[in-house]
Amino acid sequence: MKITMMILAIFMYMGMMLYIGIRCSKRNKSSDDFYLGGRRLGPFVTAMSAEASDMSSWLLMGLPGVALISGLVNPGGFAEAVWTAVGLGVGTYINWLIVAKPIRVYTEKTKSATLPDFFSARFGDKKGILTAAAAVFIVVFFIPYTASGFASIGKLFNTLFGVDYVLAMVIGAIVVICYTVAGGFLAASQTDFVQSIVMTFALFVIICFGVENAGGLGPIGQNILSIEGIGSLGQYFSLTGTDGSYGFLPIVSTLAWGLGYFGMPHILLRFMAIKDSDKLKLSRRVASVWVVISMAIAICIGVIGLNFVLSEGMISLSGEAVAGFDPERIVIYFAQGIANLDSFAAIIAGLILSGILASTMSTADSQLLAASSSVSENLVKRFFWKNMSDKWQMWLARLSVIAISVIAIFLALNPEASIFKIVSFAWAGFGAAFGPLVLCALFWRRTNKWGALAGMISGAVMVFVWKFVVRTAAKGTFLDIYELLPAFLVSLLAIIVVSLLTAEPEKEVTDVFDEVKAACKGKCADKEAA
Repeated sequence: MKITMMILAIFMYMGMMLYIGIRCSKRNKSSDDFYLGGRRLGPFVTAMSAEASDMSSWLLMGLPGVALISGLVNPGGFAEAVWTAVGLGVGTYINWLIVAKPIRVYTEKTKSATLPDFFSARFGDKKGILTAAAAVFIVVFFIPYTASGFASIGKLFNTLFGVDYVLAMVIGAIVVICYTVAGGFLAASQTDFVQSIVMTFALFVIICFGVENAGGLGPIGQNILSIEGIGSLGQYFSLTGTDGSYGFLPIVSTLAWGLGYFGMPHILLRFMAIKDSDKLKLSRRVASVWVVISMAIAICIGVIGLNFVLSEGMISLSGEAVAGFDPERIVIYFAQGIANLDSFAAIIAGLILSGILASTMSTADSQLLAASSSVSENLVKRFFWKNMSDKWQMWLARLSVIAISVIAIFLALNPEASIFKIVSFAWAGFGAAFGPLVLCALFWRRTNKWGALAGMISGAVMVFVWKFVVRTAAKGTFLDIYELLPAFLVSLLAIIVVSLLTAEPEKEVTDVFDEVKAACKGKCADKEAA
């Protein structure tokens, strides 16, 4: 009976997402509607859909898992989770503060519906070189990102009901594909708004259950400190750490997660789609508060989860785990514990599990749209079918979503892949390839198309080089830092150097830059921010 109630709650949630997709499909009249919702999002939907699409399954599985693993094999994991959250919180606020309004004004001025379109329009790239390069990088980094979301769905149903991982993953992916194909950007944004509410509910219920189950905060602290190797948690927050696990460089490199926000296509699209740019201040406040609170609770879930798995016999005081234990499934373990209380609690547990689905689906749909727009709009239409009708553009957009989803499904076939690691790599890729370029495009008049191209390519390449060459060879040394930081700096340097060594931008390009700057009236940074 309890399992039935859980399944019922989950399927009601998934059915609601499909309903929203079908309802929004009636409002898609053109490819611009499909990819940007006709630029008519309200401030609350803009804020919550941006952050829901940002957090992904990383919030309810990856981040708590990293915090939990601090008591198992890596006592510095807790510090990694906290510093990552701090970097993301700061990055979220600054991104809304300085990027949101100018990119909204600029993309409307240049009639750009996608990020690759914006790059070409901003730098007067009539041949579409920047468009093609940006589109390729979006597809390269978004496919594994989307695959991690599909993998989360498979892990969820496999852990709960013993359903075959691959079967569960494919069914979940199909639901995401269906409402995304039907409703496009508007459906993704509306469902993301609902999903952010479900995610918030899940976080608060779990934290309350975890504390109650442990008998209060006191026993939680005692059990954590009894784990072998934990020592003093304070040592992992010292800028002069001497134990090799944390110090100045690791902290700075972990904080660098915040740099990634400047280059996230699925977040920047929300800025571009808001109906009234003057409402962005309200969106910023809502988004920043939600992100800080949700990440703080997610880390607490990992910490409290350590006490929970100890009490349930999933791990021992020596840190040895039972077969099949996965730290990234801690929220699922909590939901199972809640479901065992009674039938009503089983419904609550089903809603919590829907929160995991929400975090996954809210990101996967946005990623699919961003990647499919790169294929259909920025590659096929731009280079092979310039006179495509609106009807065919819509069909091509939907077929692109399906094709990219199929590739992501194949990449998600391995249930052992770490969600946190996949997301961190894709995040670094976007942050380094696009982050410095977005900032220079909006705030440095002298940036030209050759500097833009050099920065985009060098940033993306350096992510691969640092991840798979430098960090592998320098394990445990000062070079063993998150690849986003060095790649971001390399990209920024390339943009500056190449732009200065090549010809200045054409007058028509700088004229548009000046017009946008004037249109913002010097308030794009919104320095009177609350």
